[in-house]
Amino acid sequence: MGINPVRILRQRSLSPPPVLLKRSKNNNDNRVSDGAVWPFGSWKDGGSFSKWQEWRYDWWRRDMEVAMAAEANVHRDAATSVLTTFKVMSVVVHVALCILLVILAISMSCFTLMSATVFLSTLTPKFYVALTGTSSLISGLILIFEWWYFRKYGTSFIEQVSLNHLSPWIGGGDSNTPENSNSNSNNNNNQQSVPECKVWRNPLNLFRGSEYQRLTWSTKKEPLTYYDMNLSAQDHQTFFTCEADAGKPEYEIMQTAWRERNPDVRIKSARSAIDLNPECASAYILLAEEECTSIIEVENMLKSALKHAETNYRKSKLTQHQNSIMEALHRRDTNVFIYIKRRLAMCARKLGKMKEAVKMFRDLTKEVPPIMNVLNLHENLLEALLEVGAYADAQAVLAKYDDIALPKSATICYTAALLKARAVADKFSPDIASKRGLTAAEMAAVEAIHRAVEFNPHVPKYLLEMKPLILPPEHILKRGDSEAIAYAFFHLPHWKRVEGALNLLHCTWEGTFRIIPYPLEKGHLFYPYPTCTECADRELLPSFHEVSVYPKKELPFFIVFTAGLCSFTALLALLTHQYPEPMGALAKTLLSWWYVPIQYILEKLEAVLPSNLLHHLSRI
Repeated sequence: MGINPVRILRQRSLSPPPVLLKRSKNNNDNRVSDGAVWPFGSWKDGGSFSKWQEWRYDWWRRDMEVAMAAEANVHRDAATSVLTTFKVMSVVVHVALCILLVILAISMSCFTLMSATVFLSTLTPKFYVALTGTSSLISGLILIFEWWYFRKYGTSFIEQVSLNHLSPWIGGGDSNTPENSNSNSNNNNNQQSVPECKVWRNPLNLFRGSEYQRLTWSTKKEPLTYYDMNLSAQDHQTFFTCEADAGKPEYEIMQTAWRERNPDVRIKSARSAIDLNPECASAYILLAEEECTSIIEVENMLKSALKHAETNYRKSKLTQHQNSIMEALHRRDTNVFIYIKRRLAMCARKLGKMKEAVKMFRDLTKEVPPIMNVLNLHENLLEALLEVGAYADAQAVLAKYDDIALPKSATICYTAALLKARAVADKFSPDIASKRGLTAAEMAAVEAIHRAVEFNPHVPKYLLEMKPLILPPEHILKRGDSEAIAYAFFHLPHWKRVEGALNLLHCTWEGTFRIIPYPLEKGHLFYPYPTCTECADRELLPSFHEVSVYPKKELPFFIVFTAGLCSFTALLALLTHQYPEPMGALAKTLLSWWYVPIQYILEKLEAVLPSNLLHHLSRI
């Protein structure tokens, strides 16, 4: 579409607008002094005439733009129609190609089946032996790998890959719909409400040099894993180091000593730190934990450390409010002081000084620094009170710490069950109880046992000596096997001391699992049992210990399927090797049966499609 020249000439011959002519008449007498120009709209001089020319040019330019825009729209519409036609043609071509490919694939499959029948008729029995043997070997290797992966990680490798990697491709992982988004938000809320599998420091952990090393010397087995010792090194750095150690060589040596993996190097570093500063209390702690080979030596070393720790604590207490560095120094000295007193109380407990140990634990529970939340001293106090038979005092401690707002532990739950079982265990008989029913006291004891077993289901097997005990680790996982070992290692004598308590536990603990919903989406009295305990316990416990797993995991489908496939192919390989000719005839018979429905489908296709088309496609 072009521009009409007649229209342009007509625009050039237009007269000025009436509005401007009227404005010029009204302003004829409104002249200003010399040197001034006429107002806009007057036509008396050349300047006014030039403005009219500008106005006429603007009008012409505006008309040109409208004409060019119209022409561009026409071209755009034409291009759009061409593009649409091209798209339609491309779709038609693609559909035609797809139909041609399908016909070609059918013809090629016919040709392949024809050649396959000729190939199968020429196979020898040796081929069947090699085929079944190879498939049996491959399925056996897959079975071994699947079983190893399941034993180590508790899940099937093929199932995990299919769920995590293949399912989103197929469409199972689409999370853009509002339903999935709502379900994801609900799952996130549920996950936030359920506590994580947090690793805690064992309040009853043993001394490395005087207790753990004895097992290493006698059995050549390492009772502590590297993961467990690494967690202890991190705890020691947190408790016994601070910002104020910069520039002090003895404390800088101790900072590297806590991170050192070799125990001999750690002991040498502690010795060198004491040589530089005899009042370095953290160095005495390391020597007491790892160098001393008896509890008496540990106690003497810790008493020396306590003197220096108390001196440092009093000095830093006077200057703690000066700045943040001095406050961190006082916090470190407080941690060292309390840690030494706790370990001294544990030494007194191990040496049989029960009154002294109970008094020291009671005094420590009255302290309120942040380290008290990590040490869980009330569990030490409960164990010491049960050792001396102070059950009323133990019940008073439970009344203080067995609260809904406070975190539970196996020590709290099973001690509460033991104290309630103590009142009825000596006269309890399962036969009499089944006839007359349970009394109120017996019902309370049974409910306390159910509560304890729901919190940690691994403990009863250790208390009933159904599983062998090992030395407890330095860190435990609440509700896990590591916590069960740590509890049973120290509290089994207390259950044996109460007559009939283990018998009551044996008769009632398995009834807990009928109360808990299965699968474990919900709990009965506590949060649902976490599924992450097995992996964490395998990291905390030594390799020679068989980790207790709850709930007992069933074998994944792929392991069962692979085992069946391996067994079936191995059986076929054996039969083919022993009876090659009958097995070859059987294989040909089965293949002919399998070919019958395919041949029926091909006959139907030949009846529908022209025969010459299939013939030409098969030749191609």
